[in-house]
Parts: sequence; C-alpha cells; structure tokens
Amino acid sequence: MTISSKKIIIAIDGFSGCGKSTLAKDLSAALHYTHIDTGALYRAITLHCIQHNINVADIHSVMAATTSADIKLKVEGHTTKTILNGEDVTDRIKNPDVAAKVSEVAKISSVRAHLKALQQSFGEQKGIVMDGRDIGTVIFPQAELKLFIIADIEERSRRRLLEMEEKGVSYTIEEVKANLLKRDHIDSSREVAPLKRADDAIIIDTTYLSRQDQLEKALSLVKEVKN
Repeated sequence: MTISSKKIIIAIDGFSGCGKSTLAKDLSAALHYTHIDTGALYRAITLHCIQHNINVADIHSVMAATTSADIKLKVEGHTTKTILNGEDVTDRIKNPDVAAKVSEVAKISSVRAHLKALQQSFGEQKGIVMDGRDIGTVIFPQAELKLFIIADIEERSRRRLLEMEEKGVSYTIEEVKANLLKRDHIDSSREVAPLKRADDAIIIDTTYLSRQDQLEKALSLVKEVKN
C-alpha cells in the first residue's frame, strides 16, 4: 500500500481491552511513526502512589505525588519506555494492582492538566500515533485522523485475561470483566475529559478482527487522509 510521506497526527481512543494500544504500536511501526501511550503516564503516577502508600482517593496527596514524581516517556526508535524516578517501569505499570486504581487517578482534573502539556509536546513535529481516552477530544482535537476503538465486553475480558495469564497472574474471567466495567464507568462518567468519541472519529470494532485485519483497516484510513 503506497502512502504519502506527509506526516500527520493519529489519535486513537477507546475503552480498556479493545486493542487500541496494540493497534497503535502496529500502526506506528508500519508508518515509521512514534507511538505514545498516554495511559502509561497515568499508570506511572498510580504506581508511584502505590509505592508510597498514597490513597488514590485523596486528591491533594495524589496531586502532590504527581508533581514530585519524576516521570518521563523515553522514545527509543518508534516506541516509548516509561521511566519513573529513573527506573524503567514499562512492564510493571501493566500489572493488575495498577490497573485497579489508575482510573481513580486519571479522573483528577489537576493531574490531567499537569500532564496535558507533556502529551501535546510530543505532537509538535507530527509523525505520531497517540492512544488514550481523550486524545481526539482534548489533547489533539486537530489530529488529521481520529480512531475510536470498540469491542464486545466478553472479548475484551478474554483478551485481558490472556494478558494476565501470560504474566503469571491468576484472575478469573469474572474478576477481569468486573474491573473493565468499573473502569468503563469511571472513564466515561468523570467530569473532566471523559472518554467519548470525537464527532469526527472513525469507529473500528475489533471484536471479530484479527490483529492484521485491524492494521490493514487503519492503514487504509491513513491512506485516505494523507493522499
């Protein structure tokens, strides 16, 4: 597939377990763009709170932790590593203890405001694929291509359970589903930057799509925008 060399910003939003991060990684690799997982920033703050026994329901303490924590996204090639206080926590922040609390942290308006400028700075030169929950609506409303990824809750639960099993973490499908539904509710009902589809975002339902099918569909949309 021949695609123009013009660089654009691709914003990908969606619920947990829909495959948006996987698609973002594959799409960035195919286009030789940089992938920015904004959720990693919120997970890093959450991990910092866990490590320092900070109650994520205590807004002032979480905000203090946000400003004191040294969080960086280190771009290596076309991927990013999450660095927390000098330590690579890229894999650690994906664990269930972080997943269970990250939505509580992400709904805090002062935390989101603190991280907004950092996220936007990555788009100055374009040529990025950024995924999260408010990329197309808040961070890059001017993005040339906006995708909103959805999938059936049963399929999302199955995928997330497989991820946990690969890490050697034991959870039941019921526990995984309950966690996803809880995060869905918090993310979509928070007052500041709730998860919602931008008016001009294109929906991709990944429930019955293979990883390759998802990539090809997204690439065809990129081609339409760039050519």
